[in-house]
Amino acid sequence: MSDRWYEKAVIYCLDIDTYADSDGDGVGDIRGLIGRLDYLARLGVTCLWLNPIHPSPNRDDGYDVEDFYNVDPRFGTLGDFAELLHEAGNRGIKVIIDLVVNHTSDRHPWFQSARSSPDSPYRDWYVWSETQPPDRHQGMVFPGEQDETWSYDRTAKLWYYHRFYKFQPDLNIGNPRVREEIKKICAFWLQLGVAGFRMDAVPFIIEETEPGNPASPKDLNFLTDLRQHIQWRKGDAVLLAEANVEPDELKRFFGDDSGSSNRIHMLFDFMLNGRLMLALARHNPEPIIDALRDTPALPSGGQWATFLRNHDEVDLSRLTAEQRGDVFAEFGPDEEMQLYGRGIRRRLAPMLGGDRRRVELAYALQFSLRGTPVLRYGEEIGMGDDLSQKGRDAIRTPMQWSSLPNGGFSTAEPGDLVRPVVSDPTYGYEKVNVTLQRHDPGSLLSWFERMIRTLREAPEVGSGSCTHVDVPAPPGVLVHRADDRTGTMLFLHNLGPKDGVVDLGTLAEEAEFPNDVLADSEYPDPGELDALAVKGYGYRWIRLCRKP
Repeated sequence: MSDRWYEKAVIYCLDIDTYADSDGDGVGDIRGLIGRLDYLARLGVTCLWLNPIHPSPNRDDGYDVEDFYNVDPRFGTLGDFAELLHEAGNRGIKVIIDLVVNHTSDRHPWFQSARSSPDSPYRDWYVWSETQPPDRHQGMVFPGEQDETWSYDRTAKLWYYHRFYKFQPDLNIGNPRVREEIKKICAFWLQLGVAGFRMDAVPFIIEETEPGNPASPKDLNFLTDLRQHIQWRKGDAVLLAEANVEPDELKRFFGDDSGSSNRIHMLFDFMLNGRLMLALARHNPEPIIDALRDTPALPSGGQWATFLRNHDEVDLSRLTAEQRGDVFAEFGPDEEMQLYGRGIRRRLAPMLGGDRRRVELAYALQFSLRGTPVLRYGEEIGMGDDLSQKGRDAIRTPMQWSSLPNGGFSTAEPGDLVRPVVSDPTYGYEKVNVTLQRHDPGSLLSWFERMIRTLREAPEVGSGSCTHVDVPAPPGVLVHRADDRTGTMLFLHNLGPKDGVVDLGTLAEEAEFPNDVLADSEYPDPGELDALAVKGYGYRWIRLCRKP
């Protein structure tokens, strides 16, 4: 079994400003998060991923950074953050933070200096053009909210590039000083004690933008350089990257052509995520089977990060138009539920109609597939969304801790909250909250705790192989296995509403004492594996054998 900690981690993603408010100002803060670490430890979380923590004008939920070396004063101080790292470490929880270095805020001192004079030492830290680039209206990340990627700056009298919003000018990765600054930023936070970074928009970070060339070259060697730098600073530090690229490009983000894993440690598995959503929408496992078959083999040390919901929309851009239409029809039929023409801005529980069976099934499936599972805050209690909020903010509502006002998130007046707490009749904090579920051994929260404990006893899932078991199976039933030196786990997940029976007798000779370690209900002992029943929207995790 590998000793790479990230291969056996359970990652929990949260925004500090919507998690827990300790001082009653309506904004979540670091002290509030520290007060909830015991909750996270009980849940089984081993790694916290914090969305942007830096000072920011907050026009893009913190992704418009104006100081990479500090903490947003709304959240607390650097001292508070150091205390968070200490307290999390005491509970066996590592902390990674967002590294947002594709761009800065236009209020960042670097950009203010760069635009002020051609002699500024920061002028070439950004990407400029003296003339209006012909590809000005191409490559927008947020169609419908963006209409250009080049904007004219009247002070500089130049056009500047911004892959995202116009208030987020792109840094010039072709400038060696910019590269050194990025490495310095990483070194600073590693020295403070973070365990690594979730790298935002990696394909755009390494893009050496050329005006008029919408297919500008990418310098993947910078990822090699950055990997080497952080490993020298902290040997077990991890880079987890967002790189939603074509399948034939994926392996190049893990390592160079020699086959070594010398770039990114982990990539979010966007291809699998889209196929998972399609499979759930169609009640058919074939898209998942295709994803497992088509995914390229990773170099040693490379790892996928799996997810169902994250801090953004459900991105369906890797599906065909027909496939995307099927997912929209099932999970986001109304226009207000959709975003950018490619995604769904809802949490999973309302997407699945609040059906507890399907929510359990979906997460049991995600957590049993190869890779490291990532869980978005609030999913463990089945939180809903607020579609009255703008764009992605629909799923960035405050955590629902109790039936107290504001869901126990804050003692501030409701109008002073960073965002309103969900209060609809189905998913409102009065009905869906941690305290109610803590007192209910049959709650979704209790199920998540049990499921994650079971996963921690099955290291084959994170660090072993994941293989589809190709046997005749009823429609809707997926059978797969995870193998490693520690043993073998067998999984059955029924994506359809009808009960099914699967004959896996051919695996009986591999079994020592097969037994259900997690299931949606009580089933007969697996026996000879030749008649394994699984209910509609049911699942079974079976320990096939354990090796010393």
